[in-house]
Amino acid sequence: MTDDVAARATAGFRSAYGAQPAGRWAAPGRANLIGEHTDYNDGFVLPFALSLRTVAAAATQPGGTWTVWSELTGETVSFGAAEVAAPGRVTGWAAYVAGVVWALREAGHAVPGARLAIASDVPLGSGLSSSAALESAVLAALVDLGGLDLPAERRPRLAQRAENAYVGAPTGIMDQSAAIRCRAGHALFLDCRDESVEHIPFDLDAAGLAMLVVDSRAPHRHADGEYAARRKSCEHAAEQLGVPALRDVSVADLDGALARLDDDETRRRVRHVVTEDQRVLDTVALLRAGRIREIGPLLTASHASMRDDFEITVPEIDTAVEAALAAGALGARMTGGGFGGCVLALVDDAAAAEAVAAAVTAAYAERGFTAPGHVTVLPGPGATRLD
Repeated sequence: MTDDVAARATAGFRSAYGAQPAGRWAAPGRANLIGEHTDYNDGFVLPFALSLRTVAAAATQPGGTWTVWSELTGETVSFGAAEVAAPGRVTGWAAYVAGVVWALREAGHAVPGARLAIASDVPLGSGLSSSAALESAVLAALVDLGGLDLPAERRPRLAQRAENAYVGAPTGIMDQSAAIRCRAGHALFLDCRDESVEHIPFDLDAAGLAMLVVDSRAPHRHADGEYAARRKSCEHAAEQLGVPALRDVSVADLDGALARLDDDETRRRVRHVVTEDQRVLDTVALLRAGRIREIGPLLTASHASMRDDFEITVPEIDTAVEAALAAGALGARMTGGGFGGCVLALVDDAAAAEAVAAAVTAAYAERGFTAPGHVTVLPGPGATRLD
């Protein structure tokens, strides 16, 4: 799949600039196996990289300017140092590229001027983090083109700063960490407080299993405002409880903590985060022991918590989960920030994946929803230079 996207990025570069790129850099979309809305609460997450990738074909250009072409829009956008001097001066999709330049410059790096062409097969608005894939591919390209001293472990925080402070999206560190630091055949166990990582074996092929990703194609409903509201609610609850973050509330302490909160909605939000952190730890323990099949109930419990306590699912998402489980999935859950996006279903094999996908499609038709998309995925590598 990456070969096709890379070829399209190269063709786009030639068409836009009449020259060959100096190289091509790819970064993946990600699916979060478990651990939703725990990242900005200093908690634990367990994403894996997808084979769906964004590719940046790039070369340097003189004059301290940056030009980027997008396959998706067909647009070419140019900006210089003045436009990246402060957030908000470059808008739309190009803000993610300008944000990376801005964040690198803010960190003291001499960012080379560059021409870039972007192609991707990470679907937009699906909860698979197309934005982090774009940021991470562009970051990898600029670091290599400029010979910048920026080790892989420091890149996620810089890419996150681009999205938070330049673009204005209040995401946690998970997406960029997955896009940059994942390994093939593994999930990335990330402690969002100290940013330490452990690569957890997640070899679906060897276990005779498959992971189906169902794109709900549900329109995102108030996603930005609702995401920000959930984050604010969690921060307010941590303040009420006198802890640095909700990660510091254990499952054993949960009942006492809930009793100290002043409204039911906040209690539900806290219960989700605390129990979700524990589900991540339980999933990691099972994967370390090679018991992949047994994580299914944890995935399903995570979805119920997102639906009932964090209230971030929508009817299309819930329908996909229910239909997948009824068709024999070992476990299923929404992945991503919510209010639309994708569902993960752990299934026995590729044939089971097709049967589950057909069941979800039939359930959508019964309810009059737009037909969903689906793809079977394996855990892939993080950002890399292709050539």
